[in-house]
Amino acid sequence: MCDALPMTESRGDWRARLQTDRPHSARVWNYLLGGKDHYPVDSETGDLILSAFPEIAAIARQQRAFLRRSVRFLAQEAGVRQFLDIGTGLPTADNTHEVAQRIAPDSRIVYVDNDPIVLAHAEVLMRSTPDGACAYLDADVRDTDRILARAADTLDFTRPVGLVLLGIIGQLSDDEDPARVVRELTAALPRGSYVALSDGTDTSETLKTAIAAYNGQSANSYHLRPAHQIESFFDGLRLLDPGLVKTGHWRPDLSTAPTAPEEGYAVCGVGIKE
Repeated sequence: MCDALPMTESRGDWRARLQTDRPHSARVWNYLLGGKDHYPVDSETGDLILSAFPEIAAIARQQRAFLRRSVRFLAQEAGVRQFLDIGTGLPTADNTHEVAQRIAPDSRIVYVDNDPIVLAHAEVLMRSTPDGACAYLDADVRDTDRILARAADTLDFTRPVGLVLLGIIGQLSDDEDPARVVRELTAALPRGSYVALSDGTDTSETLKTAIAAYNGQSANSYHLRPAHQIESFFDGLRLLDPGLVKTGHWRPDLSTAPTAPEEGYAVCGVGIKE
């Protein structure tokens, strides 16, 4: 089973942080993916977004499919055996450790999220193979020093790591300097490491309206950005083919043919640190 590694709080403390009266991104995303691990306030918010922008459900599914494809590529083709998944979200089918350990049972994975309900589910549901390892950190993406220090209890930062940042950098405002956060995380990775990143773009006025409604009542906020700004988060890395593309178009296979809206409401890419 994955080791849950809360930073400083007791179980009672993080239960008090659940904020069941306000929607939270991990729970709303779970609802959009068809999951059951959410509260009424989360499903109500999900319905609000869906009514304004029905395509959001397809975007959620495509991001999950990109997670599967990118982790499979890193474990199978790139030979990566260590993964740091920040902004994990609630466990569902084909979590990072499941995809990686099906290919390489000795893979080691650290999950990071700051939603207490994610921690609760991780303790119960996240199970590693006997040959590998799996740990969970209760931490915020902004606290890069702490994440890296605690992740080092499970990962060897002298060997390549696959850093997974799906939908999490969009939760940082420009005032919080998201590029700095990505730089600090990638600076700690050795050469031969990879970064898989995906986020939503500001290409649709309807999507921007839906996200504004979500931000107005959520415990956290999301920030859509132009694709060129998202691509700048890969500065210092070499983007692998096909580059930064619509989420459904990153190395699709027959089982995950592109079904996301063609307008490119979300983009993704994988970069290598050389």
